[in-house]
Amino acid sequence: MKRLVIAERALRTAAPHELLDAVRRVLVEQYTADSVELFLADYGLTVLQPVSEQPRSGGPVAVHDSPAGRAFGAQEPFVEPVRDGLVRAHLPVTVRGDRLGVLTVTLPEQADADREELAEIAQVLGRELIVAERDTDRYVRARRRDRLTLAAEMQWQLLPGRSSTRPEYELGAQLEPAYGVFGDTYDWSATADHLMLYVANGMGEGTEASLLTNLAVNALRNARRAGIPLADQAALADQAVHAHYGGRCYLSALMLDVELATGRAQVVDAGSPQLLRLRRGTVERVHFDAQLPLGMFEETDYVAQEFRIEPGDRLVFVSDGVHAVTSPGGEAYGDAALGRAILSTRLLPAAEVPHAVLRELPRHRGRRAPDDDALVVCLDWRGR
Repeated sequence: MKRLVIAERALRTAAPHELLDAVRRVLVEQYTADSVELFLADYGLTVLQPVSEQPRSGGPVAVHDSPAGRAFGAQEPFVEPVRDGLVRAHLPVTVRGDRLGVLTVTLPEQADADREELAEIAQVLGRELIVAERDTDRYVRARRRDRLTLAAEMQWQLLPGRSSTRPEYELGAQLEPAYGVFGDTYDWSATADHLMLYVANGMGEGTEASLLTNLAVNALRNARRAGIPLADQAALADQAVHAHYGGRCYLSALMLDVELATGRAQVVDAGSPQLLRLRRGTVERVHFDAQLPLGMFEETDYVAQEFRIEPGDRLVFVSDGVHAVTSPGGEAYGDAALGRAILSTRLLPAAEVPHAVLRELPRHRGRRAPDDDALVVCLDWRGR
């Protein structure tokens, strides 16, 4: 326990850009580690990128076909033998369900008995990474496999995270193409009693679409943080977008306010995002009363309708860049293929589902390049 306290103190007092150096010193001195590396998941969730400079790190490793990727996917430490009495421990770096990456430590085999302490150090490192990103770009840059477009830069800065976990629910989300997105986005926020979730699709392309989305999402956040009910949040965001664009541009949104104690939800359906529900082995689309997109007309009134989520339900939200994508034969992905993809991923945790569903999309589309964003958000509901 004393060593854990030493590690926590070292991470808390390290300069933001020196977190890896700090944890490496502690693990070498206190746990006789032979080597230490931090890998962060890239925006596309395809590889784990090393924070250390090349070639010391050995380069990126695959998320879906590597020991580190196994620890990342299962969210459990994974230990593999290396050589001469050494083992390599891969430890998930996760903060409140948001999966950041993996801390990989090579150390003597007998030190594997300290696995719980090492796993705790990885969690402390994750919390410090979140704080450090306010003051350094080192970890943001490490997550990039390629250069982001300006629109993608703006969109990724807008997002709350890619996954989140609480006793009542698990959330996972993924946005593609990760390095060149346009106007799709999502947002979530939880209190002691409520979860608010928004899935949105702004019209247009590039930075113009991203500017529209940023305006709308920040208008929704401003209203939410003032304690305003869901329907009025939509009305205020509608006014903000219309005041700026005069109806020339608008944003489609599906908005939920879920009561954590009961699963009762208020819903505003203002456009194209769709919701599919997996309940007791059956996938079905959930239909709501369609209302106008945000910003289309001046002073639109929005009405929230009731919806009930049951323990065990899986809700999958998709943008039109998913459900409307057609095959070479003209079949929309949302007609049947999307339901099959949701069923085939039913055993995966919520954080893994969006990327798994999006992997099926190019096969349905054929060889054509995507012409729109694709957004998937998965909510697994456990209830209280």
